[in-house]
Order: sequence, then structure tokens, then C-alpha cells
Amino acid sequence: MAGLVAAARACELGAEPLVLEKLDRAGGSLRLSSGVVWRHRDFDRFREECPGGDERLQRLVFERLDDDLRWLEYLGAPVLERQTGNSLTTGVRFSPGGLVAALFEAAGEVRFGQPLLGAPGKGMPLVLATGGFQGDRDLLRSHVTLQAGEVLLRAAPGSTGDGLRVGLAAGARLSEGMDQFYGRNMPAPPARVRGQDFVRLGQLYAHHAEVTSVEGERYESRSWSEVDVVQWTARQPGARAWYRVRKEDLGQRVRGRTVGEMVEAAASAGAPVRRERGQVAVQTVAGVTATLGGLRVNERAQAAPGVFACGGDVGGIATGGWASGLGAALVLGRLAAESALGV
Repeated sequence: MAGLVAAARACELGAEPLVLEKLDRAGGSLRLSSGVVWRHRDFDRFREECPGGDERLQRLVFERLDDDLRWLEYLGAPVLERQTGNSLTTGVRFSPGGLVAALFEAAGEVRFGQPLLGAPGKGMPLVLATGGFQGDRDLLRSHVTLQAGEVLLRAAPGSTGDGLRVGLAAGARLSEGMDQFYGRNMPAPPARVRGQDFVRLGQLYAHHAEVTSVEGERYESRSWSEVDVVQWTARQPGARAWYRVRKEDLGQRVRGRTVGEMVEAAASAGAPVRRERGQVAVQTVAGVTATLGGLRVNERAQAAPGVFACGGDVGGIATGGWASGLGAALVLGRLAAESALGV
């Protein structure tokens, strides 16, 4: 999303950007998302939930997002809902495919099947928007978890740290939070989990369950987003965890779905499910959606001389918790284009 946003904004400002797209279609992980672009309603709550994040970048996202959402609508991005389903946040739910289409139409020239191999020639600004490094098992193993070979990639496969490598080679530095990521616990193998199922099959009910590793170690969720649960799960043997729910809690609702509906979705996908006396247990695997660490940027989205970054290539915004990755992609994508053009 961030790359298309930056290109669309650059075109709007009169430039002729060239987008190098590693995959065979535009949109990356945006296509696999719920399409909700949001921010916290209260900045102090944002800081409280993401205490290790860069306050300068957090304030940029908080203060600019509402105007940038209106810009997306101006481009023709179709709105599905003007709410997030969470009283702590505010934002808009777009059609993911429609949002990609609107941005693609406004983005200028896009070349498919062309990964970013290095910085362009001297004097030509570069905007990095390669989506983070969650698709590279070696980088995950180095920075996030020794169980990197077991986690489920819950994102587009092209996000393998290309921007991270190019940025560091250009003189950029790493942000805080390189060991952190956002994701969801998903139905464990032999479950079949396809890209179009990433949202539907998310097991988002740790607050209503007893969560244990396969070795019996117990964990209690501390955050409403449950990002702490999936990070803990990713570091357990096999990146697995069991969710055990009492039958009387299956009717509890979490963001429009009941716990029972999520359990049955896991069962239908083929996950290990045990229906025990008075409770049901589902085995899950950690699904990595987005790395939270990346390149350090300043308030102009600059990572190094002539090099700007946005989206998953920027780290240090949601350190210690979780904030909207699409929200940061939107705000920093527009900002990176403006900064690259000297606006």
C-alpha cells in the first residue's frame, strides 16, 4: 500500500514516478487485509499501548491520518464502513481490492516482476516500500524467533527485507523493536490456510481462553489486540499454542464474530480440535503479518541521504504494542513522496 500511496501522491505533485513491483500484481499484503485504516482515538492511549515507539512518528500518524483518509476517498477508494468495530480506535474500512485499484490507477508507471536490487543513480530519490521482512525466514530467525521455520506467513510473499537491505547499504540505521511483529494465531497444521482466508480464520479470542504451549506453559493476554499472544506463541516449540475455551464462553463476541464461530472456522479448515468435557480446545500456530522493526526514519520519512521509507520498511512506530499498519503506510507514503520531491 505504501508504495502505491507514495507514487499516487508523487503523480499528484507533477512527478513521473517509477514503481518497481516484485510480484505479478499490485497491492501486496493490502489485498489480504481487512481493509481497515485506523488510528487510536486518544494520543495518550496510543503512547500507553505502544510505549517503545518513536513519539515523533506516532504523532504524525495520529495528526495526519484523518486528512489522508479523505484523500483516499477523493481518489475513489470504495468505503465499506466508517467504523472500526473497536471503541478505542477510529478509521474507515475500505474494500481492499477497490483500494488497490484506486491507488494503482493514480500511481503512474508500474513494472511488475522487478524486485528492488539497489539504489538508483546519484541525484534520483528513492522511496522504499517493500513491506518489511516477514517473508524471509533467515531474517525472522535472526531478529524475531528461533522458530522462524514453523511460523505461518500471513502476508504477501514478496516482503523479504529488500528495502531493509538497500536502506542499510545506503547508510540507514535499524529502529527499535526488531524482535517484534504483528500477526494472529491461526489454525495449526494440517489446517489449510489460504491467502483469502487470513482474516476469516484468525483465532482472536485469547481473552476468553486458557492459552498454553504444547508443553503446557500458560500465558495470559495483556493487550486488547492480542499481539502479545502471537509474539509469545511464535517463540514456543513449533510456534504452536492451544486455546481452551469453556462451552459457556463460545457465545462471547469479538469484533462481530462469536468465539464459537472462530472455533468452527478452525475446525472446518482442518486444525487439531479437541472437544473435551465442558470445553473445546484448538491448536494454533503463530501467523506473522508484519514486522514492527525496520529502518529508522526522521519526521520527513528520510532514512538516509536521498532515501526515504514508508510502510513495513519503517520500524519503531508501534514498538511495544500495535497500531494500524495501513494507517502508517498511508501517512508515511504520502509524506515520503512529498519529502523526496522537496515539498
